[in-house]
Amino acid sequence: QAQLVESGGGLVQAGGSLRLSCAASGRTFSNYAMGWFRQAPGKEREFVASINWSGGTTIVADSVKGRFTISRDNAKNTVYLQMNSLKPEDTALYYCAQSAGVFAARFDGQYNYWGQGTQVTVSS
Repeated sequence: QAQLVESGGGLVQAGGSLRLSCAASGRTFSNYAMGWFRQAPGKEREFVASINWSGGTTIVADSVKGRFTISRDNAKNTVYLQMNSLKPEDTALYYCAQSAGVFAARFDGQYNYWGQGTQVTVSS
């Protein structure tokens, strides 16, 4: 049973930056890929980024490519999402998720543990 706790969300002006963190416990962190998803009010949850077990492979959604970077520190059992050049359309509840396997993946069905989310609000 894994527990995931996100932090780092907040209110930021357009063009600003935030760094989200997700601390994991309960399973051997380095055995699993990790992902970030987001859900805006009235919209479906969407994929943001994923990273494989070692950190050597990442996948980033086209909507955030070039602005967001996912990384992980297996020694600290933590995955990060660095968000730069934020836009109002990035406003959402951001979720961290842990995969059932080692490979980075876009599909949310690949993930079997989820955090409670951290709110990111970008003002124009």
